[in-house]
Amino acid sequence: MIYLDFAATTPMSEKALLAYTEAAKQAFGNASSLHDIGGKAHEWLNACRVTLANIIGGKKEGVIFTSGGTESNILAIETILNSVSPNKKHIVSTRLEHSSIKNYLEALEKKGYEISYIQVDHHGRVLVNSLLYSLREDTALVIVQQGNSEIGTIQPIEEIGSLLKERNIYFHTDCVQTFGKLDINVQKINASTYAFSSHKIYGPKGVGAVYFNSEINWKKTIPNVSHEHGFRAGTVDVPGICSFVTQAKDFYNQREHFYHHFIQLRKLFFHEVKKRSLNNITFINDETNHQLPHIIGIITNQVEGQYLMLELNRKGFAVSTGSACQIGKQAPSETLLSIGFSKEQAFQFIRVSFGIHTTKEEIRKFVSTLHDLLT
Repeated sequence: MIYLDFAATTPMSEKALLAYTEAAKQAFGNASSLHDIGGKAHEWLNACRVTLANIIGGKKEGVIFTSGGTESNILAIETILNSVSPNKKHIVSTRLEHSSIKNYLEALEKKGYEISYIQVDHHGRVLVNSLLYSLREDTALVIVQQGNSEIGTIQPIEEIGSLLKERNIYFHTDCVQTFGKLDINVQKINASTYAFSSHKIYGPKGVGAVYFNSEINWKKTIPNVSHEHGFRAGTVDVPGICSFVTQAKDFYNQREHFYHHFIQLRKLFFHEVKKRSLNNITFINDETNHQLPHIIGIITNQVEGQYLMLELNRKGFAVSTGSACQIGKQAPSETLLSIGFSKEQAFQFIRVSFGIHTTKEEIRKFVSTLHDLLT
């Protein structure tokens, strides 16, 4: 099986596996316990907090470890809304956000919040003027992801962060798909909160982090909680965190090499498509610069994406029909609808995403098989 669904999840690296094993042996204690074994776990946890903060240019006090990107998104949004005036019931976001945010926004609407959605261009890139037009006196929060998991669009979050900081409006950005792939410096971006995940960068599943801008006065959502500076309840997974942070540092240090690798695979992909005259399919964001290079979105214009995905699976290729967290729903992708595609076209979508070990030969084999299935 040739795996081309790395935007959904990645296998654990050898370094991540070794780090987990070592931490499980040496730092298995509860980091909140007062005995020496707990103290050792606390030391390892604190070292991980410092390392992750250094990777993103932040402060260790702002790093809160979580169970993954979904919890990071929800924890960040909950904390922000708990920290603003109760009269502020307006939130601004996009139709491109991850399902963890989309679903939570639906829940917030039922609690009396009003959600405004920013317009985007045909690449899925936020129109900043539309964002500014959406802001109101009662705006509590703006939510814009850094990179889209379905079509790979990169948003101008540094510009957005600067504009919202001037207006004293909280800003949350989901960096799950971009962490380790782009240079994320929290001092430049100026967001209030950031969400990260381990399993997108060859670390373990069930581990992530949220970064809180330490200059902001937060109100925690659950009283009397002792773990993670009082932001999150539950025993901290020190081995998982050590594995995550070890892999994050290694991946981040090689990000330019990996980025170049993805660019080369992307160029080869489109070269092979052109060579085989696959002119009857539509590629999303094939030439834009504001694009994560390891993600390619495809509209077949012929068959449903789910059928093509299953046929490719039968031929030995693993791809997806969009975000793995949306699979099983019958509704078309809001991301695709928001950038101008019809419902019929949205159902004809598949996503191909490369990994750090994806080879050129695998790309050639995939395009050849795609050609055979669609011609």
